[in-house]
Amino acid sequence: MEQEERVRGAGALGAAVAAASVGTVVTTAYAVRRLLHHQAARARREIGKPLGEQAPPGDRHWRRSYGDPVDLVVLGDSIAAGLGAEKSKQTLGGRLARSVAKRLGRSVRLRTVAVVGSESSDLAAQVAALPATYRPHVAVVVVGGNDVTHRVPVVDSARHLGDTVDALRARGAEVVVGTCPDLGALRPVPQPLRALGSRASRQLAEAQRAVALAHGARVVSLAHVVGPFFITNPDEMFSLDRFHPSAQGYKRTAKAMLPSVLAALGVVEEVPFGHHAPVAGGSG
Repeated sequence: MEQEERVRGAGALGAAVAAASVGTVVTTAYAVRRLLHHQAARARREIGKPLGEQAPPGDRHWRRSYGDPVDLVVLGDSIAAGLGAEKSKQTLGGRLARSVAKRLGRSVRLRTVAVVGSESSDLAAQVAALPATYRPHVAVVVVGGNDVTHRVPVVDSARHLGDTVDALRARGAEVVVGTCPDLGALRPVPQPLRALGSRASRQLAEAQRAVALAHGARVVSLAHVVGPFFITNPDEMFSLDRFHPSAQGYKRTAKAMLPSVLAALGVVEEVPFGHHAPVAGGSG
């Protein structure tokens, strides 16, 4: 009898300890969620929208006098659209177009269908917005930041990107994908939210790299080739909202992406660190 009482007592104590542990975990998880929710709201307030939601117009025929035009299309989110730049020539597309024209001695017809605020799921609509007969030589896609902030599952984001690469290649375009930037560079976002955003953006970037290469696109790992400049020189690289690139930030990003764009056009063969060639026999 005494032995049975001790066993029951030990069982009750164990159950109480287990219940207390579960309660502590639940309470901690709730506190963490509230903290992250509070930090996200604070970050949104601090970042604000001083730039509005309209990037400079992106469609233009650059260096028209050069002739023999190259058709370049840019798809994606606010970075692809050029929000934060003050002039068309300062946007990602504008800078890429001018650099390609200078390197090839050919004019570049730039078409930008990127939309501020877009997620990967919006890429299909951007492709659909292109004229049915449009056949770009090269397409540049930059997307992912909004997928991270809106907590879109990585597998869904990657699937949408793969479908977009296929659709663009079906039009005859060589595709260059700039992977999701490291959101850990956003200083207005406090810790631990910034660390979680950094981890999530790196996970998405890796998934984007894998799917884009498998579908026949070239890939530029933006976190590797340009991310360090945004971390070490934030005042120069970021615009007024401290979230989107400045004119200098776009200049640096375009310079970093240019080798893969030139490789896609057959101008160069060797590309530097952070650039990846497509898998042989990729779909599309």
